[in-house]
Amino acid sequence: MRPSRTTLRAAISTVSAAVLATTVLAGAPATAQAAEPESVPAAASSGSSVRFVDIQGDGGITLKANVFTPAGADGTRRYPVIVLPTSWSMPQIEYMAQAKKLADKGYVVVGYNSRGFWQSGGEIETAGPKDVADASKVIDWTLAHTPADPQKVGMAGVSYGAGISLLASAFDKRIKAVAALSGWGDLVGSIYSGRTEHRQAAEFLGATGSLTGRPSPEFRTIMKDFLASNLDKEKDLIEWGRKRSPATYLDKINANGAAIMLGNAWGDSIFPPNQTADFYEKLTGPKRLEFRPGDHATAEGLGLFGLPNDTWTDTQRWFDHYLKGADNGVDRESPVLLKSRSTGAYEGYKSWKDVPSAQRRIELDGSQQINTNWDSGADGGLVILSSMLDQFLRLPPMASIPLLPRSVTAVWKSERYDTGQRVRGTTRLHTTLTSTAESGTAIAYLYDVGPLGIGKLVTHAPYTFHGKTPNQPFGVDLDLFSTAYDVPAGHRLAVVVDTVDPLYIEHNPSGARLTFSSPANDPSYVSVPVRD
Repeated sequence: MRPSRTTLRAAISTVSAAVLATTVLAGAPATAQAAEPESVPAAASSGSSVRFVDIQGDGGITLKANVFTPAGADGTRRYPVIVLPTSWSMPQIEYMAQAKKLADKGYVVVGYNSRGFWQSGGEIETAGPKDVADASKVIDWTLAHTPADPQKVGMAGVSYGAGISLLASAFDKRIKAVAALSGWGDLVGSIYSGRTEHRQAAEFLGATGSLTGRPSPEFRTIMKDFLASNLDKEKDLIEWGRKRSPATYLDKINANGAAIMLGNAWGDSIFPPNQTADFYEKLTGPKRLEFRPGDHATAEGLGLFGLPNDTWTDTQRWFDHYLKGADNGVDRESPVLLKSRSTGAYEGYKSWKDVPSAQRRIELDGSQQINTNWDSGADGGLVILSSMLDQFLRLPPMASIPLLPRSVTAVWKSERYDTGQRVRGTTRLHTTLTSTAESGTAIAYLYDVGPLGIGKLVTHAPYTFHGKTPNQPFGVDLDLFSTAYDVPAGHRLAVVVDTVDPLYIEHNPSGARLTFSSPANDPSYVSVPVRD
């Protein structure tokens, strides 16, 4: 007999609890199912204490939560508080290791399961207004039931929890500091960049959401139309995404003035780095931006198990300064911190625009025509997995550039570089495109090519067009995903364009052809940002 979704969720909950809880504390309940009735105390392994509680969210639903309280809290003093909404599909024990560390340092920490997931009530609203209202309800409860200081409220989270934290900072003035890890500033620009549906990312979110939670009818409809590439619903999709994008509420976030730290990965296949950097640049309050190698949530993932982790260390330093007032220097450091994918070295910059110091231009000379609907072998990899291999083994997706079939792939190469090239920032492509059809998709890749012709993927991005006049040329400007990658001396850079990538939904009609040209009055090129 096929197991029910509830049975599957319970099984995953048990496994997750066993893995996470053993690294955090002894004697605490394994899952939020132990939170019956209203409050169940449990002793942490040392210092701070933890209890599992039910918190009433927006509309009266129940949010399953855990509360860490500093050791020695006797009601005579108040402590800064940090609220942690869970990531997409994660159980409420997700932050136990970090919550305990923070509580041992003198914070009240409340982690709660976002609505619609696991044992929390309601339906998955995908960081909608109800999720934002839930965050304020949790703050209300925390101020009423713990020794939390109402003047020192912070929020943090990974992925979904990061997005909710940023959105909440626009609507709740009590929030003084935020640490958003692997989150998003622009939801539309994340999963629909280049007007292209990010297929694997959407399927991953849809599948895990259905397995561990209760998707709302609105979410089901959005996912159905998105994966079906229903252009008639494109405006609805964009409106839905903008309502859930912190960038939409930048004026409110800036007016409230919360100190905001953003931490993301170069290879995030769900929330690419460009939209995070764009959002960061428009913040006017205290801010910090950190990019590291990895994929979605992998840069800070090991920290969830209590292991040493730079992202979580900086998160605590951020809160120590902006909630506790500690003079730890975090406000005087270079606010943009980058870690190279190639060397693992950290680099600090005054702003995102200061990251590159020069541009290396690759001319896209001549005219190249390619057939569509064929995967050339040049791909962005697999969601989550490929960038994890790059993070831990420095093995990004690869392709043999000389062997790429030229009938379905356009290829241009730079000269061989005598010195190493430190690619830093956002590569931009400008070209003239002619299609035999009114719709189409192209994916642009930048490869680091060694002496044997093997290319290691530096960056890429998809581009989709609709409503073009067949056989009529038009201009294309495309930002590839931002990165920090070192090209060794003696290597070349190669620009590759094809029309199929498993990461994305493509829109090329059968038999269509794409032609890339470089008119004399508007030459085509790729501009690669480098740090000399």
